[in-house]
Amino acid sequence: MLLTIDVGNTQTVIGLHDGPDLIQHWRVSTNAERTADEHALLVSELLDLQGFDAEEVVTGIAVSSTVPTLTKALRDMADRWFDVPTVVLEPGVRSGMPILYDNPKEVGADRIANAVGAYDRFGGPTIVVDFGTATTFDVVSARGEYLGGAIVPGVEISMDALSGRAAALQSVELIEPRNVVGKSTVESIQSGALYGFAGQVDALCRRIQAEIGDCTIVATGGLSGLIAPYSDSIEHQDPWLTLHGLRLIYERNIK
Repeated sequence: MLLTIDVGNTQTVIGLHDGPDLIQHWRVSTNAERTADEHALLVSELLDLQGFDAEEVVTGIAVSSTVPTLTKALRDMADRWFDVPTVVLEPGVRSGMPILYDNPKEVGADRIANAVGAYDRFGGPTIVVDFGTATTFDVVSARGEYLGGAIVPGVEISMDALSGRAAALQSVELIEPRNVVGKSTVESIQSGALYGFAGQVDALCRRIQAEIGDCTIVATGGLSGLIAPYSDSIEHQDPWLTLHGLRLIYERNIK
């Protein structure tokens, strides 16, 4: 089976694929100090919780990472502990998708995996909105080309900055308030966050579509389930889209 690992700045998502099917997935905190040996232990324990023996079931590994120190640690983990075919998504790896960025090496590995996965599932043109540490917008053409996108501060970063910089405002649980017009500070923050971030998505998607035409709009990422229900433009929600794209890229390189 294929083990896919997507390392973000805040969270790391791990998936186990049996052929095209994602049969297990886990979400853990990203720790930039975690070593190759610690990663091997973590993966083995997660698999063991589901009744899998890591040495027996893992036949390949695919990695995307936005944290350079962890990219090396995961490469070392694969070499030392698993000794299976491994694809680390980085410049030189065949994604099967033309990257029409001014400098293609600047595009994050997770953004490429999102674009590949979205084009496979939904065709193009498509906008992928990934709610992670940053909220990223990635645009794929009708011909399957990566056109570029937009990056804005993520939901959690923005909320942390609000509570950290405004002494009278505290952290709140992000749930739907009773009304858009909040009747308390907590409800006012909830209203601004949920409807504000959803409105941000809708506004950017409108501007993107004004440039390239109507698009299918897909949400992914750990916080997609929080914001997507309040967006008028998001049509599909696929929290494991990055892992799907990683699997496709692995197959294109190993085969």
